[in-house]
Amino acid sequence: MDPPQQRPESPMEIPMDQQGRRSETPPPRPRPAPAAAAGGDFSAIITVLFFFILIFSFVAFQSSSTLTNNLTLLHQVPEGHVGMYWRGGALLKTITEPGFHLKMPLVTQFEPIQVTLQTDQVRDIPCGTKGGVMINFEKIEVVNRLHKDYVYETLLNYGVQYDNTWIYDKIHHEINQFCSAHSLQQVYIDMFDQIDEKMKDALQGDCTRYAPGIEIISVRVTKPSIPESIRRNFEQMEQERTNVLIAMEKQKVAEKEAETRKKMAITEAEKNAQVSKILMQQKLMEKDSSRMQEEIENQMYMAREKSLADASFYRLMKEAEANKLKLTPEYLELRFIEAIANNSKIFFGNKVPNMVFDQRLLGNFLQSVAKRGDTEAEF
Repeated sequence: MDPPQQRPESPMEIPMDQQGRRSETPPPRPRPAPAAAAGGDFSAIITVLFFFILIFSFVAFQSSSTLTNNLTLLHQVPEGHVGMYWRGGALLKTITEPGFHLKMPLVTQFEPIQVTLQTDQVRDIPCGTKGGVMINFEKIEVVNRLHKDYVYETLLNYGVQYDNTWIYDKIHHEINQFCSAHSLQQVYIDMFDQIDEKMKDALQGDCTRYAPGIEIISVRVTKPSIPESIRRNFEQMEQERTNVLIAMEKQKVAEKEAETRKKMAITEAEKNAQVSKILMQQKLMEKDSSRMQEEIENQMYMAREKSLADASFYRLMKEAEANKLKLTPEYLELRFIEAIANNSKIFFGNKVPNMVFDQRLLGNFLQSVAKRGDTEAEF
């Protein structure tokens, strides 16, 4: 604040002493007021120094412990986290998103809480099987996530180290429960592939009931460590089992090969049978074609012969009819006379004229010829 300015003396005012006498000593001159620029420069220096200290403290203690977070004014919430705050040990409902934020040092405590997928590794979990054999799970990985909407409720009930209660301690408990209910053979070999799902279901069931903000994504269980003598026995058993499996596989391969050869033989026989059937059908078709061709030729021959026989019969009938009309007694007598006349032999004797010109003999001859013609005409 600027000092009050003194009113300048007028030229008529003369300083007086206490007795009212005029002072011979001149009054002191008033000091000039300090420049306003000096106060402004000092404030700027203080501001720059403050911000320098603030940035230095943030850079120096960015990755320090909770005590350092309590001492800093400016803090950062990483990506994938949310900021939670405590004041006087009481959890505040304030939740901040990733980025830079301000808080009151020493009064408000800050802690980043991860809300993305995270993997918790639980190591060295000893347990005893149903038969009394002690085994050890070297590492079990639990992939989990805390939902952003349940961060306040989860931290209020179980604190920042909530995963110790519902993951680390719970895994120890569930593994021991599982081992105590099963034999070494079941834990190490028979049911080992089911442990992951059983652990996941057990963890998720309790989290859903008591801490609904925790989601169990998956559980990965490594092979447990067992005593060396038992391990050698298991290896020997596994070797024997492998040999048996190899023998069984060889037998299956031999059976498959035999079956394949059988199928190939059956296929070949069926192919030959099909080929023979096709060839037989071809031959039968050829025979049928030949038979049909012969039948056609026979029918043609029979038709031709029948036509020839009918023609011959018709010719003979016509000739018989013509001969019947032609062979009259007069014509026959003429032919008889011509035959006698053409005979070159000459007979001598008394009976010759009677033989030649015997009318009864000629009549009998003509009658026999006429009867023979009638008989042929009837046929």
